[in-house]
Amino acid sequence: MAQYSSQLDGVFQAVADPTRRAVLGRLGTGPASIGELAAPFNMALPSFMKHIRYLENTGWIRTHKTGRVRTCTLEKKSFDVIETWLSDQRSIWEGRTDRLERFVTTTHDKEASE
Repeated sequence: MAQYSSQLDGVFQAVADPTRRAVLGRLGTGPASIGELAAPFNMALPSFMKHIRYLENTGWIRTHKTGRVRTCTLEKKSFDVIETWLSDQRSIWEGRTDRLERFVTTTHDKEASE
């Protein structure tokens, strides 16, 4: 789990902000220009660009410039980090609940036979 630590910090900080989550949600439908992404938000473009840079630096999105238009696309491989971490967590917690179930069942069976 330690191998994911630094990546996960950035990933979860990226999705902790509602503006960044909305940008990711929009990009889930396809690429969009910075102008299209910024339109629904009541903030200055330099402030919005901080969110874009953060998403780009943490690997959630990729941007490329064509002429005067900067277009953003979702970087799907970033989801692999979360998927792997969640899978590991699921395995850990399923193991714990399985042990708890065995304990409760065994305890119940012992009490019933006494």
